[in-house]
Amino acid sequence: MVQGHSNVRQVGDRIEVLLGELRSSAAPDVAAKVEEVVSLLVELYGAGLERILEIVNEDAAAAAPLLTHLTDDKFIESLLVLHGIHPVDVDTRIEAALDQARPYLGSHAGGVEYLGVDENGVAHLRLEGSCHGCPSSTVTVKLTLEQAIAEAAPEVLRVEVEGVAEAPTGPGPALLQIQRPGAAGNAASNGSAAEATTAWSPIDAVGLLPGERRTQQVDGMEVLLCSAVGNIYAYRNACASCGASLQDAALVDELLRCSRCGTLYNIRLAGRSIGDQAGPALHLDPLPLLQDEKGWKVAVPPGVRS
Repeated sequence: MVQGHSNVRQVGDRIEVLLGELRSSAAPDVAAKVEEVVSLLVELYGAGLERILEIVNEDAAAAAPLLTHLTDDKFIESLLVLHGIHPVDVDTRIEAALDQARPYLGSHAGGVEYLGVDENGVAHLRLEGSCHGCPSSTVTVKLTLEQAIAEAAPEVLRVEVEGVAEAPTGPGPALLQIQRPGAAGNAASNGSAAEATTAWSPIDAVGLLPGERRTQQVDGMEVLLCSAVGNIYAYRNACASCGASLQDAALVDELLRCSRCGTLYNIRLAGRSIGDQAGPALHLDPLPLLQDEKGWKVAVPPGVRS
């Protein structure tokens, strides 16, 4: 049995890869029949899930706690979202996610205002206040918000955050979009503001498999690349707790553990530390990544370039 939300995404990605291979190598009628079988299976278990929710809702007194229990399970929740039958609307889920994310923003930003999801599946946020410190603080805020929404509302295709008082220098509005693999191929033609915020430098992410990481010097900074849960992430190669290199850190799923001090970081949640350390959560320094037809690029803050 598949367990865990990250595994659901990985299975979905694997299915797409296999279908792509069939389209290119198998006879057209065979590939079409396989796709039809997959579609029918998805439709079948989707109808089953919908019927389960109908039965649960027949008992109003018991429905609320049971639905909460079901939606708290990330595996079940992802399937409910996939079929458009999540019992909690997307606005409510995003508002709840932002409430949970705000404590982790600390002094990085003021309030966060949710502006809604538009017809293109883009969630719009506005920061009330300013980001303080270096450009990586801005990136930390936006990555944290993006990942919180991705967890609560996987159907949201992109997150746009406005109202940053101190953004990296360069043309374009104060807006940063962090692209996922495969989602940024048209960034230039779409006028991505992320690309306009600062210069992008090429980085070698070819052949980086899930669970692997590597380091590379980029514009005077040693960058750590990690591959996990279907994405590639970039961070400054330094533990936020002890300052040690993370080149030999253990990476399991989305969790990265410093080999020197043992601090554990969630690389999907902007490198936020987890565990029982005293004081507020620590953060690795995340770096924006962009993938286009030429490969992977990373943006290093101007202040740390050689």
